[in-house]
This record gives sequence, structure tokens and C-alpha cells, in this order.
Amino acid sequence: MTGAKKRSRSLVPGLVKGMATTARTMTRPAHTHQYPDVKPDLPPRSRGVIALLAENCTSCMLCARECPDWCIYIDSHKETIPAGPEGGRDRQQNSLDRFAIDFSLCMYCGICIEMCPFDALFWSPEFEYAETDIRDLLHEKERLGEWMPTVPPPPALDAGAPEPGEIAAASKPARTPRPRPAAAGTDQPAAGDGADS
Repeated sequence: MTGAKKRSRSLVPGLVKGMATTARTMTRPAHTHQYPDVKPDLPPRSRGVIALLAENCTSCMLCARECPDWCIYIDSHKETIPAGPEGGRDRQQNSLDRFAIDFSLCMYCGICIEMCPFDALFWSPEFEYAETDIRDLLHEKERLGEWMPTVPPPPALDAGAPEPGEIAAASKPARTPRPRPAAAGTDQPAAGDGADS
């Protein structure tokens, strides 16, 4: 009997505190967005979906090899490009047949985007691509290409940042060749040895 009374006494203060908290928050306005009627304000570098610029992809497979989840599938074939000028020879080039990302496996780490040496993969802030069937989360290259218009432009350079090395090198004037020194055993005197005095 005494145990039941103690339990009921210990429940009452907790229940009163909970009701007081509820009464306090009922009078305050809510800060929730009415999604999907009101779109959320996403941060500028949010990771939504990976977009593919297929023209830049050379099928080098770096993204697929570095992916920790193995969720990138690439198929390609070799094409022969005929020689252009005389004396040239035919070249072979990889042609992309399939590029797919399984977003049901992807953990959005961004390693594939960082590893791509040809800027073929980009982050898009779009996040509304939920599906009712998990098999529809496998995006082929056509669907990945549809995300490219939603990729934001890169941020402008910081005004206080140093100039990139490539731009600094391109803006330098061309070097003039130095005069070559006279070869040993020639009749021309070296500059400054007093031959004309």
C-alpha cells in the first residue's frame, strides 16, 4: 500500500511539470515551414543529388573505384578516331555507354565528385526525388544529366585571396631569350675585357 502511494506522489509533480510546459508552448507561434507549400531555404553548399555532365566523362573509373559504397556503375567501349593531318595515326577513345548511381546505397560523402579529374560530377541542391519503389532510386546517365541545370554556379573568388598560379603565369610577359655567350676560340672579345681601349 505504501509503495503505491509513493509512486503516485512521484508521478504527480512530473505530470504537473509536463502540463505546464505544454501550456507555455501552446501560446508561442510555431516556427515550422509548411512544406511542401513553402520550400525550405537550403544552405548554399547543400548536398541534394549528384548531377552528371556526360560530355566531360572519360570513363576513367576513378569515381567508381573510390566510392566506399560501390554504388556507381560505369560501362564504356573504345572508339577509333581517324587520324587528322597527314602523318598522324588513329587514336582510341573511351565512349560512355552507361553511368548509373544507386541512391539507395549512396551515403552522400562526395568522394566521387572530389576524385573526378575532368569535372563531370557536381552537387545539385535538389532533394525531392523520393520514390515509392527502391528500384527507382537507380539513376541512369540520362536522369543524372537532367539535374545539371539545377547545379549552382561556383562561388566567386574571395577578394583577398591570392591570384591563382595559372592566371599569374598567363599574365606575365613572354621571356626574351638571353644573348648567347661567344664560344671559346672565337675572335670576338667578351664584354668588358678592354679590347676597344
